[in-house]
Amino acid sequence: MFEAKIKSVQCLSMAGLHTMAYKEWGDADNPRVLLCVHGVTRVSDDFDAMAQALAADYRVIAPDIVGRGRSGRLLNPQLYRIPQYVSDIVTLLARVLPDHGAANVDWFGTSMGGLIGLGLASLPGNPIGKLILNDIGPVLAPAALQRIGDYIGQDMRFDSFEEAAQFIRDVSVTFGPHTEAEWHKLAQDVLRQDKDGKWVRHYDMGLAQPFRSATPESVDADQAALWAAYDAIRCDTLLIRGAESDLLSAETAQQMSQRGPCAKLVEIPGVGHAPTFVHDDQIAIVRKFLLG
Repeated sequence: MFEAKIKSVQCLSMAGLHTMAYKEWGDADNPRVLLCVHGVTRVSDDFDAMAQALAADYRVIAPDIVGRGRSGRLLNPQLYRIPQYVSDIVTLLARVLPDHGAANVDWFGTSMGGLIGLGLASLPGNPIGKLILNDIGPVLAPAALQRIGDYIGQDMRFDSFEEAAQFIRDVSVTFGPHTEAEWHKLAQDVLRQDKDGKWVRHYDMGLAQPFRSATPESVDADQAALWAAYDAIRCDTLLIRGAESDLLSAETAQQMSQRGPCAKLVEIPGVGHAPTFVHDDQIAIVRKFLLG
């Protein structure tokens, strides 16, 4: 059983300095590194099960992207965007990969974490050896984006953990079947008590501002930029799609298997957006791609 260590690194934005916390499992001297990055409203704790399963083979590192969990907050919420997150990850890699120019890192990214990996993997001289995109691609279904944007901006406060946990479960039903204990952890990881004793979600409500400021023109421009980035990727890529996903369409997934890095495509039945990878059968998909 590998115990996670919680560390942090100082990062820079146009609004000043902020702290990014991260969890680390495995041998600190292991040259084989796996970076795991969560979805837009989730945290590094999502990867506890997968990290335990892979820590004998990898040094596993999972950050709380700025604005979430144990990490700091940005003074300008309009900076809660992929370019800032990519910049923060480059700072993190400079910390965890001392010989950065010669070292490689493998990447597992869920939803937003996949977009960060996509952006980094498209850059010349990037360190990514193998890339796993969990239910995300260059085309994001507008209805799903609206659903996620509405959810992010709800400043909900609950009197009890049980009430808050039920809310998390209701909005996360697309994750697919989980045990009661698994649902409890999925809620516990993203809930905090405020100074008044109310249960609230772990992140800065300012995360919603970039969603609210989006226009049809900016969405089209973002999609074109994401396709250009995807087409520039040269590393081995695995695309995982929840078979019932409302964010990554089957058509987009097929396109991604035929252009750019020509990702290997795996669909997980009975799951929407997004598979959680807390179950052995899902973790086995990652193990086979990375180590098989």
